[in-house]
Amino acid sequence: MVKTWDQLLELQPTVLRMLKNSLLKNRVAHAYLFEGMRGTGKKEIALLLTKSLFCEQLVEGHKPCESCNNCLRINNGNHPDVHIVEPDGLSIKVEQIRNLQAEFSKKGVESLHKVYVISHADKMSVSASNSLLKFLEEPNPGTVAFLLTEQVQQLLPTILSRCQTLVFQPLAPQMMIKQLIENGVSPAKAPLLAQLTNNLEEALKLNVDEWFAQAQKIVVKLYEVLKKNPLEALVTLQGDWFLHFKEKEQIQRGLDLLLLIFKDLLYIQLDRQEQLVFIEENERLRQYALQTSGRRLSDQMSAILDAKRKLQANMNPQLMMEQLVLKLQEGSSFV
Repeated sequence: MVKTWDQLLELQPTVLRMLKNSLLKNRVAHAYLFEGMRGTGKKEIALLLTKSLFCEQLVEGHKPCESCNNCLRINNGNHPDVHIVEPDGLSIKVEQIRNLQAEFSKKGVESLHKVYVISHADKMSVSASNSLLKFLEEPNPGTVAFLLTEQVQQLLPTILSRCQTLVFQPLAPQMMIKQLIENGVSPAKAPLLAQLTNNLEEALKLNVDEWFAQAQKIVVKLYEVLKKNPLEALVTLQGDWFLHFKEKEQIQRGLDLLLLIFKDLLYIQLDRQEQLVFIEENERLRQYALQTSGRRLSDQMSAILDAKRKLQANMNPQLMMEQLVLKLQEGSSFV
């Protein structure tokens, strides 16, 4: 769904105000780096500014009209002077950048401008990065580049120095919750999804994903048996957790859900009801929150964050989870 300038302004006000000033003062840079988490509107805003450059009847001097021939073709992905590069498999290959350069050595087919958008710019191979660098060093007049990334540290410093960097802020959870409810998610489920992802499309998929629904039940069950005895918790790991959470990404999701349970317990203790995310488990969690201390919860959350780091560092997932379960039960067992 195409978002208008005003809709995107609500998501990224600082970025849009800076771009508006550039348009009004006719000072659009030849290369932008949009840095931010997935789902923060990087690609949408790159295409929005592109439409502003090509629009035949700008509104207020900077907003695309969304109805002229150029706006419609950019929205439909078939404007001859707008090129979008996506990773081919796991990386952006040097051939893709060379093809882009060949395309941009020609004059604009229909206009003075040519725009290219490179999604996941951090996935460029070394040779692709070097090839792009030459392109950035000698830009053609009227050419504008948008490099989009979630991993800015993976880009060559020489590329960074030739781009104007704009940082996209994560969406405020309340805004994400509002968007989710507007898209049919129940108010009881929206807060949890808003904590797990900044990407509306991903959240909507999770909402109807049977694997994710089952994942929540297993995580709640693991938390409940943790309170009983180490043996039962380890049995739950073998019988439920390891059968369901198989891939590294799935295990990270499970740890995120477990962390959110402990956060909810802390929020209940602090009387911050508006921040709870496991709404449907509220009454049960309220009882458990009375049986532990804030200090204990803080230690347990640190243990989960440590487990997430170990998993990222490729520790054996089974060993990592067994160690975590024992750590979560250390001390005075939730008292």
